[in-house]
Amino acid sequence: MMRKGLYGMVVCGGQSTRMGTDKSEIVYYKKPQREHVSDMLRIFCEKVFVSCNSNQAGRISNPDSLLIDLPEFSNIGPMAALLTANTVFPENDFLVLACDYPFIDAEDLDFFLQTINEKSFTAAFYNDKDSVYEPLIAWYSKESLQKIKNCFYNQQFSLQRFLKESNAQQFKPIHTDHLKSVDTPEDSFNAKRIISTENDFKVCL
Repeated sequence: MMRKGLYGMVVCGGQSTRMGTDKSEIVYYKKPQREHVSDMLRIFCEKVFVSCNSNQAGRISNPDSLLIDLPEFSNIGPMAALLTANTVFPENDFLVLACDYPFIDAEDLDFFLQTINEKSFTAAFYNDKDSVYEPLIAWYSKESLQKIKNCFYNQQFSLQRFLKESNAQQFKPIHTDHLKSVDTPEDSFNAKRIISTENDFKVCL
């Protein structure tokens, strides 16, 4: 169900050193991953934007949906995407999903959003195995985004640290394997094989 005032953000990342290519352009579901993630976020969000850097912008087909990292936030990692979003849309909460997680599905996001209420400050998927938050599978209130801006001014660029210090809500998905981040060509090959097998199984049903 769509939430009024909630905006979605697809985080493209960038040219991954280990992957050797732009993760947002990898095809797992018959379209570039950034388009697949956009489609999922539209189920829940009033508007959806694709966050990218200036080098990626020219390769994305729908320029109206772009949130290009602002120059003042360059070279600080994924925090740049959130700071840019809050600068352009200061009155909106954001549901964020990076292109690194091809196994995350709409059901995961639905269950996640059901845990968020009017008292929530920020929330993120939580990897119990490694005892870490997943900052790019997360929900950030406009208030939390303003606090992240304060972190930036204090030269603190770690979203993991921010979530820990904020005691962010932890969401532990039923399917813990969905938290697998695809970071290498081998990971990508295996993910495509698994997704193809699952899709073939669904067709048979």
